[in-house]
Amino acid sequence: MSLVDRLKGLMGGQATPAPGGDLATSNARRPTSAYMRGGRGISFQNWFPAMRRSQDEIGVSWQAATARAVDAIHNSGWLAGAIDQAVANTVGTGLRLKPQPETELIGMSKDEARDWNKLVERRWDLWAGNPMECDIEGRRTFGEMQAAAFQHWLATGEILAEVAWKKRPWSNTGTKFRLMSPTRLSRRSSGPDRLVNGVFLDIDGFALGFEIKPHRDEAANIYGQRINALGAYGRPRMVHVFNGPPETCRGITPLAPALQVIRQFDELSDATLAAAIVQTLFAATITSEGTTEEAIEGLLTPRERAEMVRDGVSPMTAYLEMAADFYGDGAMFDNRLNGRVAHLFPEQKLEFHTAEHPSGNYPEFSKMLLREIARCLGLIYESYSGDYSASSYASLNRASAEMFEITKARRRFIVAPASQPFYEAWLEEEIERGTIPFPGGIVGFLNNRLAATRALWRGGAKPIGEEVKLSKAHSTWLGMGVLSEQMICAELGHDYEDVLADRAEAMALRAEYNLPEPVLMGVGGGATSATAEDNGEDDNAH
Repeated sequence: MSLVDRLKGLMGGQATPAPGGDLATSNARRPTSAYMRGGRGISFQNWFPAMRRSQDEIGVSWQAATARAVDAIHNSGWLAGAIDQAVANTVGTGLRLKPQPETELIGMSKDEARDWNKLVERRWDLWAGNPMECDIEGRRTFGEMQAAAFQHWLATGEILAEVAWKKRPWSNTGTKFRLMSPTRLSRRSSGPDRLVNGVFLDIDGFALGFEIKPHRDEAANIYGQRINALGAYGRPRMVHVFNGPPETCRGITPLAPALQVIRQFDELSDATLAAAIVQTLFAATITSEGTTEEAIEGLLTPRERAEMVRDGVSPMTAYLEMAADFYGDGAMFDNRLNGRVAHLFPEQKLEFHTAEHPSGNYPEFSKMLLREIARCLGLIYESYSGDYSASSYASLNRASAEMFEITKARRRFIVAPASQPFYEAWLEEEIERGTIPFPGGIVGFLNNRLAATRALWRGGAKPIGEEVKLSKAHSTWLGMGVLSEQMICAELGHDYEDVLADRAEAMALRAEYNLPEPVLMGVGGGATSATAEDNGEDDNAH
């Protein structure tokens, strides 16, 4: 049916049936089906984003997003405190190394591997806890480096570091870490060199090297120095960690989706403060009937008008002087007086004007903005804002458990990959120096690098809201055989062997001083089940 026929039908005229069909069929709307309701409606009317490769999106937005994120962190107490909290939750005082070599591949028995692991842990703690040994600048311990690297990731979306080598007379090792600002990584691209935003790639996308700018020319668009990702025999040289979609070689700050919200919160706070200040002020106006000239003509005598012209006094000045003489030396509003009856000048009316705030829902709206920012940082709202007034123990435990999964993922995929290359380089040097034995020496290590350097990086335990109930659950699961003591220790953030060693040492000391063994919970004595129930019976307590 043509457009003319449709218009005729709408206007009440007779429409012409479509060829091969009747009039009813022609007037019926053809059924359609599509995602997003076929693009109809105001919401989709002007929403047509371009589709580009993820790396192109990151390359275009990285500089602006990083600059805005850093500026927001520098100028927002909320955000700066949240960054500190996120670092404390994820890194804490540093992720601890737990070597887990593949003993069968490297030719170690279980007893030999256990002794070897203890030796590696002790020597690693000596190296990682001494800034003069591990930091090429001699300022940070390895745990501090992990915290600073994670801060860089939150602000820029990337961790950039160099596994440097520097022998000094006062240090025993040459392996050092050099933490770099990701702004030193060039954003230049070159097709013939397979350089994409400062990263040299092979045909499969493997990072072969990085173009690093010198300190003084970070913001300049110049060529930098190429540093290979790996050195001889597979020794790590550069560390570049980011979390991004496939086919990307650069990261972007996780705050990018919330930058607009951060800005909106600042603007809301400024506007609310300005409105609050204005509301503390008031204005008073005096309204008089007629114009100023008419008022003066009616109040002045001919002689006074002549004197006004002679002295060059304007009508408004004369009017104000007369009003001041009428009201006297005291002000109409004198806060030194408890009360006063004021008389106005003839034909005048006093009016008060106050500022009005357009809306009073600031707390609810600000909470919504803070929740979005906190979610982007991997924090719960209560931890971000410090407001626990509307939360129960049960809700906090649930929210903390969910967010702790994000914390574990960031430890595993962000902090651990940034730490592992330094452990591998340090262990290679220690084995080559002979301070740590290894089957086959340095040659055996190079042939079995992957099996020898396997390790876990452990962080702090999950936040516990109700320790009594959790301990009862652990006792139940342990009795059922669902959990082992080692699994419980891991959940609490402890190393099982360290716990056993501490208990053995404590038993030896008690035997030396002729002290009895303590009574364990559930074996004898201790709190009764009723008492335990009373200690944690209210899930909704605030």
